[in-house]
Amino acid sequence: MRPLALFLAGAGLLAGADFRKDIQPLLEQNCTACHGSIKQLGGLRIDTPSGFEKARAASVLASVEAGRMPPGEKLPAKELTALREWVKAGAPWPSGVVLATGGAGAGGADNPALARLIYARIMASPQPAAGKMAAYKTTIPRTDVSYEMVPVPGGQFVMGTPPGEAGRKPDEGPAHAVRIEPFWMSAHEVTWDEYRLFMFANQAGETANKDPRVDAVSRPTRPYVEMSFGMGINGYPAISMTQHAANKYAEWLSAKTGEFYRLPTEAEWEYACRAGSQTAFPWGDDASKLGEYAWYVDNSDGKYQKVAAKKPNAWGLYDMLGNVMEWTLDQYAPYTDTGKPVTEPWVVATKPYPHAVRGGSWADDAEKCRCGARVASDPSWKQQDPQLPKSIWYHTDAQGLGFRLIRPLKVPSAEEMFRYWNNGVERDR
Repeated sequence: MRPLALFLAGAGLLAGADFRKDIQPLLEQNCTACHGSIKQLGGLRIDTPSGFEKARAASVLASVEAGRMPPGEKLPAKELTALREWVKAGAPWPSGVVLATGGAGAGGADNPALARLIYARIMASPQPAAGKMAAYKTTIPRTDVSYEMVPVPGGQFVMGTPPGEAGRKPDEGPAHAVRIEPFWMSAHEVTWDEYRLFMFANQAGETANKDPRVDAVSRPTRPYVEMSFGMGINGYPAISMTQHAANKYAEWLSAKTGEFYRLPTEAEWEYACRAGSQTAFPWGDDASKLGEYAWYVDNSDGKYQKVAAKKPNAWGLYDMLGNVMEWTLDQYAPYTDTGKPVTEPWVVATKPYPHAVRGGSWADDAEKCRCGARVASDPSWKQQDPQLPKSIWYHTDAQGLGFRLIRPLKVPSAEEMFRYWNNGVERDR
Protein backbone atom coordinates (compact mmCIF):
# COMPACT_ATOMS: atom_id res chain seq x y z
CA MET A 1 0.00 0.00 0.00
CA ARG A 2 1.25 3.50 -0.85
CA PRO A 3 2.46 5.70 2.07
CA LEU A 4 -0.37 8.20 1.57
CA ALA A 5 -2.97 5.43 1.57
CA LEU A 6 -1.43 4.00 4.73
CA PHE A 7 -1.71 7.38 6.42
CA LEU A 8 -5.31 7.82 5.31
CA ALA A 9 -6.19 4.28 6.45
CA GLY A 10 -4.72 4.83 9.90
CA ALA A 11 -6.76 7.99 10.27
CA GLY A 12 -9.89 6.29 8.95
CA LEU A 13 -10.07 8.89 6.15
CA LEU A 14 -10.09 8.38 2.40
CA ALA A 15 -10.24 10.65 -0.60
CA GLY A 16 -13.97 10.51 -1.28
CA ALA A 17 -14.90 7.83 1.27
CA ASP A 18 -14.51 7.41 5.00
CA PHE A 19 -13.94 3.76 5.95
CA ARG A 20 -15.85 3.71 9.24
CA LYS A 21 -18.66 5.95 8.04
CA ASP A 22 -19.07 4.76 4.44
CA ILE A 23 -17.28 1.47 3.79
CA GLN A 24 -17.61 -0.52 7.00
CA PRO A 25 -21.44 -0.30 7.23
CA LEU A 26 -21.71 -0.97 3.49
CA LEU A 27 -19.73 -4.21 3.77
CA GLU A 28 -21.43 -5.30 6.99
CA GLN A 29 -24.93 -4.72 5.61
CA ASN A 30 -24.34 -6.25 2.18
CA CYS A 31 -21.39 -8.61 2.16
CA THR A 32 -20.21 -10.22 5.40
CA ALA A 33 -23.31 -12.37 6.00
CA CYS A 34 -22.12 -14.51 3.06
CA HIS A 35 -18.40 -13.72 3.19
CA GLY A 36 -17.52 -13.28 6.88
CA SER A 37 -16.39 -15.13 9.98
CA ILE A 38 -19.32 -17.56 10.02
CA LYS A 39 -19.86 -18.20 6.34
CA GLN A 40 -17.35 -17.95 3.48
CA LEU A 41 -19.24 -18.62 0.25
CA GLY A 42 -16.87 -19.50 -2.56
CA GLY A 43 -13.99 -19.45 -0.07
CA LEU A 44 -14.32 -15.66 0.08
CA ARG A 45 -13.94 -13.80 3.38
CA ILE A 46 -13.92 -10.00 3.40
CA ASP A 47 -14.37 -9.09 7.05
CA THR A 48 -10.61 -8.62 7.61
CA PRO A 49 -7.95 -6.74 5.62
CA SER A 50 -6.06 -9.94 4.84
CA GLY A 51 -9.24 -11.58 3.62
CA PHE A 52 -10.10 -8.63 1.43
CA GLU A 53 -6.63 -8.60 -0.14
CA LYS A 54 -7.15 -12.22 -1.12
CA ALA A 55 -10.55 -11.28 -2.52
CA ARG A 56 -9.01 -8.76 -4.89
CA ALA A 57 -10.88 -5.53 -4.22
CA ALA A 58 -11.24 -4.69 -7.92
CA SER A 59 -12.95 -8.04 -8.60
CA VAL A 60 -15.38 -7.47 -5.75
CA LEU A 61 -16.18 -4.01 -7.10
CA ALA A 62 -16.79 -5.49 -10.56
CA SER A 63 -19.20 -8.07 -9.06
CA VAL A 64 -21.07 -5.32 -7.20
CA GLU A 65 -21.29 -3.12 -10.31
CA ALA A 66 -22.63 -6.07 -12.30
CA GLY A 67 -25.31 -6.77 -9.67
CA ARG A 68 -23.91 -10.17 -8.67
CA MET A 69 -23.08 -8.98 -5.14
CA PRO A 70 -25.22 -8.78 -3.08
CA PRO A 71 -27.43 -11.33 -4.91
CA GLY A 72 -30.44 -9.76 -6.56
CA GLU A 73 -29.67 -6.26 -5.27
CA LYS A 74 -28.21 -3.03 -6.66
CA LEU A 75 -26.39 -0.75 -4.26
CA PRO A 76 -27.65 2.85 -4.09
CA ALA A 77 -25.60 5.20 -6.27
CA LYS A 78 -24.07 6.96 -3.25
CA GLU A 79 -22.83 3.69 -1.74
CA LEU A 80 -21.52 2.42 -5.07
CA THR A 81 -19.60 5.68 -5.57
CA ALA A 82 -18.05 5.39 -2.11
CA LEU A 83 -16.97 1.81 -2.85
CA ARG A 84 -15.41 2.87 -6.16
CA GLU A 85 -13.46 5.71 -4.48
CA TRP A 86 -12.22 3.37 -1.76
CA VAL A 87 -11.02 0.74 -4.24
CA LYS A 88 -9.47 3.46 -6.40
CA ALA A 89 -7.49 4.64 -3.35
CA GLY A 90 -6.06 1.14 -2.91
CA ALA A 91 -8.75 -0.25 -0.55
CA PRO A 92 -6.96 1.00 2.61
CA TRP A 93 -8.17 -0.60 5.83
CA PRO A 94 -7.73 0.91 9.33
CA SER A 95 -5.44 -1.14 11.54
CA GLY A 96 -7.15 -3.69 13.79
CA VAL A 97 -10.65 -3.33 12.32
CA VAL A 98 -12.61 -6.58 11.87
CA LEU A 99 -16.10 -6.34 10.45
CA ALA A 100 -19.19 -7.83 12.10
CA THR A 101 -20.76 -10.77 10.33
CA GLY A 102 -23.97 -9.61 8.74
CA GLY A 103 -26.89 -7.20 9.03
CA ALA A 104 -26.41 -4.20 11.29
CA GLY A 105 -23.36 -5.74 12.91
CA ALA A 106 -25.46 -8.44 14.54
CA GLY A 107 -22.87 -11.22 14.73
CA GLY A 108 -24.33 -13.86 12.45
CA ALA A 109 -27.49 -12.06 11.35
CA ASP A 110 -28.07 -12.18 7.62
CA ASN A 111 -28.29 -9.12 5.42
CA PRO A 112 -31.68 -7.36 5.25
CA ALA A 113 -31.43 -7.63 1.46
CA LEU A 114 -31.74 -11.40 1.82
CA ALA A 115 -35.03 -11.00 3.70
CA ARG A 116 -36.30 -8.86 0.83
CA LEU A 117 -35.37 -11.57 -1.68
CA ILE A 118 -37.16 -14.25 0.34
CA TYR A 119 -40.16 -11.96 0.83
CA ALA A 120 -40.40 -11.42 -2.92
CA ARG A 121 -40.44 -15.16 -3.52
CA ILE A 122 -43.14 -15.69 -0.88
CA MET A 123 -45.36 -12.93 -2.26
CA ALA A 124 -45.03 -14.26 -5.81
CA SER A 125 -47.40 -17.09 -4.83
CA PRO A 126 -51.10 -16.75 -3.95
CA GLN A 127 -51.67 -16.52 -0.20
CA PRO A 128 -54.29 -18.63 1.64
CA ALA A 129 -57.55 -16.95 2.66
CA ALA A 130 -58.64 -16.77 6.29
CA GLY A 131 -61.64 -19.02 5.72
CA LYS A 132 -59.65 -21.71 3.96
CA MET A 133 -57.04 -22.69 6.54
CA ALA A 134 -56.52 -26.45 6.60
CA ALA A 135 -53.85 -28.85 7.76
CA TYR A 136 -51.23 -29.57 5.14
CA LYS A 137 -48.17 -31.74 4.59
CA THR A 138 -45.22 -30.44 2.56
CA THR A 139 -42.08 -32.13 1.26
CA ILE A 140 -38.98 -29.94 1.55
CA PRO A 141 -37.85 -29.23 -2.05
CA ARG A 142 -35.20 -31.56 -3.49
CA THR A 143 -35.53 -33.94 -0.53
CA ASP A 144 -37.81 -36.77 0.54
CA VAL A 145 -38.37 -35.23 4.00
CA SER A 146 -41.80 -33.80 4.82
CA TYR A 147 -43.40 -31.88 7.67
CA GLU A 148 -47.01 -31.24 8.72
CA MET A 149 -48.67 -27.97 9.70
CA VAL A 150 -51.90 -27.68 11.70
CA PRO A 151 -54.24 -24.65 11.59
CA VAL A 152 -54.71 -22.72 14.84
CA PRO A 153 -57.73 -20.38 14.84
CA GLY A 154 -57.41 -16.84 16.07
CA GLY A 155 -59.00 -15.90 19.36
CA GLN A 156 -58.59 -14.53 22.86
CA PHE A 157 -57.40 -16.36 25.98
CA VAL A 158 -56.03 -15.72 29.44
CA MET A 159 -52.25 -16.11 29.46
CA GLY A 160 -50.64 -17.22 32.70
CA THR A 161 -51.94 -19.28 35.61
CA PRO A 162 -54.25 -18.60 38.55
CA PRO A 163 -52.73 -18.41 42.07
CA GLY A 164 -54.27 -21.72 43.14
CA GLU A 165 -52.87 -23.90 40.34
CA ALA A 166 -50.75 -26.79 41.65
CA GLY A 167 -47.05 -26.22 40.96
CA ARG A 168 -47.53 -22.58 39.96
CA LYS A 169 -44.44 -20.34 40.05
CA PRO A 170 -44.48 -16.55 40.61
CA ASP A 171 -43.36 -15.84 37.03
CA GLU A 172 -46.61 -17.34 35.68
CA GLY A 173 -48.66 -14.33 36.78
CA PRO A 174 -50.41 -12.06 36.71
CA ALA A 175 -52.82 -13.78 34.34
CA HIS A 176 -53.78 -11.41 31.53
CA ALA A 177 -55.95 -11.34 28.41
CA VAL A 178 -54.28 -11.78 25.02
CA ARG A 179 -55.62 -11.77 21.45
CA ILE A 180 -53.97 -14.01 18.87
CA GLU A 181 -54.24 -13.94 15.06
CA PRO A 182 -54.66 -17.22 13.08
CA PHE A 183 -51.59 -19.29 12.19
CA TRP A 184 -50.42 -22.77 11.32
CA MET A 185 -48.13 -24.62 13.73
CA SER A 186 -45.86 -27.63 13.27
CA ALA A 187 -47.84 -30.73 14.20
CA HIS A 188 -44.84 -31.83 16.26
CA GLU A 189 -41.35 -30.65 17.11
CA VAL A 190 -38.86 -30.21 14.26
CA THR A 191 -37.07 -33.53 13.83
CA TRP A 192 -33.48 -34.38 13.06
CA ASP A 193 -34.69 -35.56 9.61
CA GLU A 194 -35.67 -31.94 8.89
CA TYR A 195 -33.00 -30.07 10.83
CA ARG A 196 -30.04 -32.02 9.46
CA LEU A 197 -30.95 -30.80 5.96
CA PHE A 198 -30.29 -27.30 7.26
CA MET A 199 -27.06 -28.34 8.99
CA PHE A 200 -25.64 -30.16 5.96
CA ALA A 201 -26.31 -28.58 2.55
CA ASN A 202 -25.32 -31.73 0.64
CA GLN A 203 -28.25 -33.60 2.24
CA ALA A 204 -30.69 -30.94 1.02
CA GLY A 205 -29.63 -31.12 -2.65
CA GLU A 206 -28.07 -27.65 -2.49
CA THR A 207 -24.52 -28.40 -3.61
CA ALA A 208 -25.66 -29.18 -7.16
CA ASN A 209 -28.72 -26.89 -7.29
CA LYS A 210 -27.68 -23.40 -6.25
CA ASP A 211 -30.33 -20.95 -5.07
CA PRO A 212 -28.83 -17.64 -3.88
CA ARG A 213 -31.71 -17.08 -1.45
CA VAL A 214 -31.19 -20.44 0.25
CA ASP A 215 -27.42 -20.47 -0.05
CA ALA A 216 -27.04 -17.06 1.61
CA VAL A 217 -28.77 -18.05 4.87
CA SER A 218 -26.25 -18.55 7.68
CA ARG A 219 -25.84 -22.24 8.56
CA PRO A 220 -24.47 -23.95 11.68
CA THR A 221 -20.77 -24.68 11.95
CA ARG A 222 -19.87 -28.34 12.32
CA PRO A 223 -20.53 -29.48 15.91
CA TYR A 224 -17.66 -30.86 17.95
CA VAL A 225 -19.85 -33.68 19.35
CA GLU A 226 -22.60 -35.89 17.91
CA MET A 227 -25.63 -33.73 18.65
CA SER A 228 -28.23 -36.45 19.26
CA PHE A 229 -26.02 -37.81 22.05
CA GLY A 230 -26.96 -41.33 21.00
CA MET A 231 -30.69 -40.87 21.65
CA GLY A 232 -31.80 -41.36 18.03
CA ILE A 233 -32.18 -39.41 14.79
CA ASN A 234 -34.84 -40.69 12.39
CA GLY A 235 -38.21 -39.52 13.69
CA TYR A 236 -36.75 -37.97 16.84
CA PRO A 237 -36.78 -34.28 17.79
CA ALA A 238 -33.73 -32.14 16.98
CA ILE A 239 -32.13 -30.78 20.15
CA SER A 240 -29.52 -28.49 21.66
CA MET A 241 -29.69 -25.65 19.14
CA THR A 242 -29.57 -22.00 20.22
CA GLN A 243 -32.53 -19.72 19.60
CA HIS A 244 -30.40 -18.10 16.90
CA ALA A 245 -30.02 -21.48 15.18
CA ALA A 246 -33.78 -22.10 15.38
CA ASN A 247 -34.42 -18.67 13.84
CA LYS A 248 -32.00 -19.39 11.00
CA TYR A 249 -33.71 -22.73 10.34
CA ALA A 250 -36.99 -20.85 9.99
CA GLU A 251 -35.36 -18.45 7.52
CA TRP A 252 -33.80 -21.33 5.57
CA LEU A 253 -37.11 -23.20 5.36
CA SER A 254 -38.86 -20.01 4.22
CA ALA A 255 -36.27 -19.50 1.46
CA LYS A 256 -36.48 -23.16 0.51
CA THR A 257 -40.28 -23.42 0.30
CA GLY A 258 -41.51 -19.91 -0.50
CA GLU A 259 -43.69 -19.93 2.63
CA PHE A 260 -43.00 -17.73 5.67
CA TYR A 261 -42.02 -19.55 8.88
CA ARG A 262 -40.79 -18.34 12.26
CA LEU A 263 -40.69 -19.29 15.91
CA PRO A 264 -43.91 -18.71 17.87
CA THR A 265 -44.10 -15.91 20.39
CA GLU A 266 -44.53 -17.03 23.97
CA ALA A 267 -48.21 -16.01 23.81
CA GLU A 268 -48.80 -17.92 20.57
CA TRP A 269 -47.14 -20.99 22.05
CA GLU A 270 -49.28 -21.01 25.20
CA TYR A 271 -52.46 -20.31 23.20
CA ALA A 272 -51.74 -23.29 20.93
CA CYS A 273 -50.81 -25.51 23.87
CA ARG A 274 -54.04 -24.76 25.74
CA ALA A 275 -56.17 -25.40 22.62
CA GLY A 276 -59.16 -23.65 24.13
CA SER A 277 -58.63 -24.78 27.72
CA GLN A 278 -57.76 -22.69 30.79
CA THR A 279 -56.62 -25.58 32.99
CA ALA A 280 -53.14 -26.73 34.04
CA PHE A 281 -53.07 -29.21 31.15
CA PRO A 282 -55.02 -29.13 27.87
CA TRP A 283 -57.30 -31.92 29.14
CA GLY A 284 -57.88 -30.52 32.64
CA ASP A 285 -56.07 -30.40 35.99
CA ASP A 286 -55.49 -34.14 36.41
CA ALA A 287 -51.70 -34.67 36.27
CA SER A 288 -52.17 -38.47 36.29
CA LYS A 289 -53.17 -38.34 32.61
CA LEU A 290 -49.91 -36.71 31.52
CA GLY A 291 -48.45 -40.03 30.38
CA GLU A 292 -51.18 -40.33 27.75
CA TYR A 293 -50.07 -37.07 26.09
CA ALA A 294 -46.42 -36.55 26.94
CA TRP A 295 -42.98 -38.07 27.44
CA TYR A 296 -41.71 -36.91 30.82
CA VAL A 297 -39.49 -38.16 33.63
CA ASP A 298 -41.86 -40.96 34.67
CA ASN A 299 -42.14 -42.66 31.25
CA SER A 300 -39.31 -41.42 28.99
CA ASP A 301 -36.69 -44.03 29.97
CA GLY A 302 -34.14 -41.24 30.43
CA LYS A 303 -34.14 -39.95 26.82
CA TYR A 304 -36.27 -38.21 24.26
CA GLN A 305 -38.70 -40.33 22.21
CA LYS A 306 -40.08 -40.29 18.68
CA VAL A 307 -42.43 -37.42 17.92
CA ALA A 308 -46.22 -37.79 17.64
CA ALA A 309 -46.31 -41.08 19.55
CA LYS A 310 -48.69 -39.77 22.23
CA LYS A 311 -52.16 -38.23 22.04
CA PRO A 312 -52.45 -34.75 20.47
CA ASN A 313 -54.27 -31.85 22.09
CA ALA A 314 -57.71 -30.71 20.90
CA TRP A 315 -56.19 -28.82 17.95
CA GLY A 316 -54.14 -31.76 16.70
CA LEU A 317 -50.76 -30.69 18.08
CA TYR A 318 -48.47 -33.41 19.42
CA ASP A 319 -45.86 -33.16 22.18
CA MET A 320 -46.68 -29.62 23.21
CA LEU A 321 -45.83 -30.86 26.69
CA GLY A 322 -42.83 -33.06 27.40
CA ASN A 323 -40.35 -34.75 25.04
CA VAL A 324 -38.32 -31.54 24.46
CA MET A 325 -38.77 -27.97 25.66
CA GLU A 326 -39.44 -25.50 22.87
CA TRP A 327 -37.97 -22.11 22.00
CA THR A 328 -40.18 -19.05 21.66
CA LEU A 329 -39.26 -15.67 20.17
CA ASP A 330 -39.61 -13.74 23.41
CA GLN A 331 -37.04 -12.36 25.77
CA TYR A 332 -37.92 -13.91 29.14
CA ALA A 333 -39.50 -11.12 31.20
CA PRO A 334 -42.12 -10.61 33.94
CA TYR A 335 -45.74 -10.47 32.86
CA THR A 336 -47.76 -7.27 33.09
CA ASP A 337 -51.52 -6.79 33.13
CA THR A 338 -52.90 -3.54 31.72
CA GLY A 339 -56.47 -4.57 32.41
CA LYS A 340 -57.17 -4.68 28.67
CA PRO A 341 -56.58 -7.47 26.12
CA VAL A 342 -53.23 -7.16 24.35
CA THR A 343 -52.99 -8.20 20.69
CA GLU A 344 -50.05 -10.33 19.55
CA PRO A 345 -47.57 -9.45 22.33
CA TRP A 346 -43.87 -10.07 21.68
CA VAL A 347 -41.08 -9.16 24.10
CA VAL A 348 -38.36 -8.33 21.56
CA ALA A 349 -34.88 -9.44 22.62
CA THR A 350 -32.33 -6.83 23.65
CA LYS A 351 -29.71 -9.30 24.95
CA PRO A 352 -28.69 -12.93 24.40
CA TYR A 353 -30.11 -14.21 27.70
CA PRO A 354 -32.61 -15.12 28.94
CA HIS A 355 -35.21 -16.18 26.35
CA ALA A 356 -38.50 -17.90 27.13
CA VAL A 357 -38.65 -21.68 26.70
CA ARG A 358 -41.86 -23.68 27.09
CA GLY A 359 -43.39 -27.14 27.47
CA GLY A 360 -41.06 -29.14 29.70
CA SER A 361 -38.96 -32.09 28.57
CA TRP A 362 -38.38 -35.82 28.87
CA ALA A 363 -36.33 -35.14 32.02
CA ASP A 364 -38.98 -33.03 33.80
CA ASP A 365 -41.75 -33.88 36.24
CA ALA A 366 -45.44 -33.10 35.70
CA GLU A 367 -45.17 -29.76 37.49
CA LYS A 368 -42.82 -28.45 34.77
CA CYS A 369 -45.00 -29.83 31.97
CA ARG A 370 -48.00 -27.54 32.49
CA CYS A 371 -49.36 -25.14 29.86
CA GLY A 372 -48.32 -22.08 31.87
CA ALA A 373 -44.90 -23.24 33.12
CA ARG A 374 -41.97 -21.07 31.97
CA VAL A 375 -38.20 -21.60 31.72
CA ALA A 376 -35.51 -18.96 31.12
CA SER A 377 -32.54 -19.85 28.89
CA ASP A 378 -29.15 -19.64 30.58
CA PRO A 379 -25.47 -19.40 29.52
CA SER A 380 -24.78 -22.57 31.54
CA TRP A 381 -26.47 -24.47 28.71
CA LYS A 382 -23.14 -24.09 26.90
CA GLN A 383 -20.92 -25.04 29.84
CA GLN A 384 -19.16 -27.95 28.11
CA ASP A 385 -18.58 -26.07 24.85
CA PRO A 386 -14.76 -25.83 24.55
CA GLN A 387 -14.85 -23.04 21.96
CA LEU A 388 -13.87 -19.47 22.80
CA PRO A 389 -16.03 -17.59 22.16
CA LYS A 390 -18.81 -20.14 22.73
CA SER A 391 -20.68 -21.34 19.65
CA ILE A 392 -23.61 -19.24 18.49
CA TRP A 393 -25.26 -22.42 17.20
CA TYR A 394 -25.26 -25.04 19.97
CA HIS A 395 -26.44 -25.47 23.58
CA THR A 396 -24.63 -28.75 24.20
CA ASP A 397 -25.80 -28.89 27.83
CA ALA A 398 -29.49 -28.50 26.94
CA GLN A 399 -30.29 -31.98 25.67
CA GLY A 400 -34.00 -31.55 26.36
CA LEU A 401 -34.36 -28.43 24.19
CA GLY A 402 -35.88 -28.19 20.69
CA PHE A 403 -38.44 -26.12 18.80
CA ARG A 404 -41.36 -26.03 16.39
CA LEU A 405 -42.42 -23.35 13.90
CA ILE A 406 -45.50 -21.38 13.01
CA ARG A 407 -46.70 -19.89 9.72
CA PRO A 408 -48.88 -16.79 10.33
CA LEU A 409 -51.89 -16.41 8.06
CA LYS A 410 -50.91 -12.75 7.53
CA VAL A 411 -47.52 -12.46 5.81
CA PRO A 412 -45.37 -9.74 7.45
CA SER A 413 -43.22 -7.21 5.63
CA ALA A 414 -39.63 -7.99 4.64
CA GLU A 415 -38.42 -5.73 7.45
CA GLU A 416 -40.51 -7.67 9.97
CA MET A 417 -39.22 -10.97 8.60
CA PHE A 418 -35.68 -9.78 9.15
CA ARG A 419 -36.47 -8.90 12.78
CA TYR A 420 -38.03 -12.31 13.44
CA TRP A 421 -35.18 -14.29 11.89
CA ASN A 422 -32.46 -12.25 13.61
CA ASN A 423 -34.00 -11.93 17.05
CA GLY A 424 -31.80 -12.84 20.02
CA VAL A 425 -28.54 -13.37 18.15
CA GLU A 426 -25.94 -14.97 20.41
CA ARG A 427 -22.97 -12.80 21.41
CA ASP A 428 -21.30 -15.06 23.96
CA ARG A 429 -17.72 -14.40 24.94
